[in-house]
Amino acid sequence: MAGNGNTDGEFSFSAAAARDALPRITTEKGAKPTTSSDVCHDDTASPVNFQTIDELHSLQKKRSAPTTPLKEGGGEVMGTSGPTTPVSGESMLQSVSASLASLTRETGPKVIKGDPTSTSKVAHVPHTPTSVPAADISDSALKFTHVLHNLSPAELYEQAIKYEKGSFVTSTGALATLSGAKTGRSPKDKRVVKDETTASELWWGKGSPNIEMDEQTFLVNRERAVDYLNSLDKVFVNDQYLNWDPENRIKVRIVSARAYHSLFMHNMCIRPTPEELENFGTPDFTIYNAGKFPCNRFTHYMTSSTSVDINLGRREMVILGTQYAGEMKKGLFGVMHYLMPKRKILSLHSGCNMGKEGDVALFFGLSGTGKTTLSTDHNRYLIGDDEHCWSETGVSNIEGGCYAKCIDLSREKEPDIWNAIKFGTVLENVVFDEHTREVDYKDKSVTENTRAAYPIEYIPNSKIPCVGPHPKNVILLACDAFGVLPPISKLDLAQTMYHFISGYTALVAGTEEGVKEPRATFSACFGAAFIMLHPTKYAAMLAEKMQAQGATGWLVNTGWSGGSYGSGSRIKLAYTRKIIDAIHSGSLLNATYRKTEIFGLEIPNEVEGVPSEILEPMNAWEDKVAYKDTLLKLAGLFRNNFETFTSHKIGEDGKLTEEILAAGPNF
Repeated sequence: MAGNGNTDGEFSFSAAAARDALPRITTEKGAKPTTSSDVCHDDTASPVNFQTIDELHSLQKKRSAPTTPLKEGGGEVMGTSGPTTPVSGESMLQSVSASLASLTRETGPKVIKGDPTSTSKVAHVPHTPTSVPAADISDSALKFTHVLHNLSPAELYEQAIKYEKGSFVTSTGALATLSGAKTGRSPKDKRVVKDETTASELWWGKGSPNIEMDEQTFLVNRERAVDYLNSLDKVFVNDQYLNWDPENRIKVRIVSARAYHSLFMHNMCIRPTPEELENFGTPDFTIYNAGKFPCNRFTHYMTSSTSVDINLGRREMVILGTQYAGEMKKGLFGVMHYLMPKRKILSLHSGCNMGKEGDVALFFGLSGTGKTTLSTDHNRYLIGDDEHCWSETGVSNIEGGCYAKCIDLSREKEPDIWNAIKFGTVLENVVFDEHTREVDYKDKSVTENTRAAYPIEYIPNSKIPCVGPHPKNVILLACDAFGVLPPISKLDLAQTMYHFISGYTALVAGTEEGVKEPRATFSACFGAAFIMLHPTKYAAMLAEKMQAQGATGWLVNTGWSGGSYGSGSRIKLAYTRKIIDAIHSGSLLNATYRKTEIFGLEIPNEVEGVPSEILEPMNAWEDKVAYKDTLLKLAGLFRNNFETFTSHKIGEDGKLTEEILAAGPNF
């Protein structure tokens, strides 16, 4: 450009423009800046604390302050440089090394704390040289496995986005990820070791979710999972808790290969404080999640490349061939269904909330019954949405988070869940706009089973800690698509046990070729897929606790009225909420009741805010003959389902069994 003195084709400011654009420079008055002691300085900016770009980056992240005393004398911990690392770091690594130990070698792998891409020195487990036969040496035994221990959500975001294809940050800050080929649980591939103890303790055979495997096969799969994890440059390790009751909590360790799995369990289990983590010690139960690696289909008992194996004797769980994170959550729930009853604590697949006066209600119900919707009440505190324990002191949530369905989610229908999908939340298998990253919750391209996993404190009215007193009301929810069960029934103790063991709801069949008949579904204890013991044992414990605490049982139909699906209409949610409000307030305890035929259910004559004509199902049907036929059909389905449980006696004399059978339909 002419007149600028630039001979290289570069653009330069005029002198006047330069004076206006540059910071003002001053020197010491009366001195010439000719020596190093005569320093020019910029009085518009603070002095810098770095000399290189690497030093600048090192200042971006500060070290967490130690929460336990350092080594006596202030010396550095082995393998560290710079700020001293807490002493417990080495014991943690030794514990992780022991967890990852092969069953065929003397010691566990060499483990080192931190990301393998980091250049900083980190604590590691020193190994004493031993004379080992060459045949026992493997390549993985010669390398270090980096342990990423209890990373924060922000750190896990970075790991997922950098290393796991399919990981993205959505417009609300959640981490969207994919679970691979499996987008749901694989119940037919889940097995439990049958040994001398579990052979007599667990529920086996017809109707049971427990598929047996032997100890040797479990060890083969464990070795396969451990070898795979040890072959990796890094593994994620979560040390966390189950059960908010401090007297009965369980220490769990999850070893996994994906940041997605680590963040999922960070949200779903109870997160320890730094002090609790320092003193965590040996876990009570360990999960080896090698889900990216298949099982060997030639191994005994294997029927596919997927295997989810639980060994209650070893307190271990192995996952091969599925990356669906829900396997970890529900696997641990099954373990709690075994461990808690041994302590005379009832484990429950239920929602739980508490009123401002301290009155607690339990909500049981299968998918589609409204369990999540009805247990989430802005006028009550949420203790938990899915898994609970009932002990001698009251109820407690097993988990530290919620695992909500996302299909067709909207701000209007589920504002709490909608608002919980933010930074820290895991979104599984959702579809989003490639530019805006806005999630389309109606899109089922990947799966209909889209999910969000978030900490329970993301729900505004959650009660922290998640514990409460003994329940006053036990509410059994059924979506009766046959349209013959009352919207509300009060149950006596035997009826409560009968319907608890039955675990009934009805699913509506597809309508591609027109309206089809509804299909009855029974799931013992409203969670047959997860229970370990026979359903009658959980029912007996429920009855004992309800009787001791004076709790009342209720059966609430959230399904159809005035006809079956296709002819009747769905009971309005507003009416169901009025019924639930009447249960909470205690007004239904003072109502007058009449008994229905066949099922012998007590129904109130009136409920405030609910039309009296729908309280008696027969009155809502125009075709009384069709009503009676449908009622008898459903009663027959209940009776056929319950035949599975009639051979089991509850109580020493079996009297309670007879009372439960008498509480079923009579025709």
